[in-house]
Amino acid sequence: MSKITKLVDQLGDINAQVAALEKQSKAIKAELILNGVEDVEGDLYVAKIVTQYRDTLDMAAVRAHLSPQFVTAHTSTAVVQSVRVSVRKDLKLAA
Repeated sequence: MSKITKLVDQLGDINAQVAALEKQSKAIKAELILNGVEDVEGDLYVAKIVTQYRDTLDMAAVRAHLSPQFVTAHTSTAVVQSVRVSVRKDLKLAA
């Protein structure tokens, strides 16, 4: 096994661990929010529940009301590289 293939497998393992931890984190946050308190103090950490408002622009509606030329003139393109990791199709890994 080469260094690169080991890195790929290591990254896949880390991504799986992160996904499991994010799922746990989401569940705990939801429970804290349902509890209805704003500040919670543990032995080591303090959690603050914050309510915010977020505006979202409906790009489909914007495009429907503006000309394609206007949208194109105000659209920028950036080169972005990412690494996507998935389980090999010929392997069955335990969840």
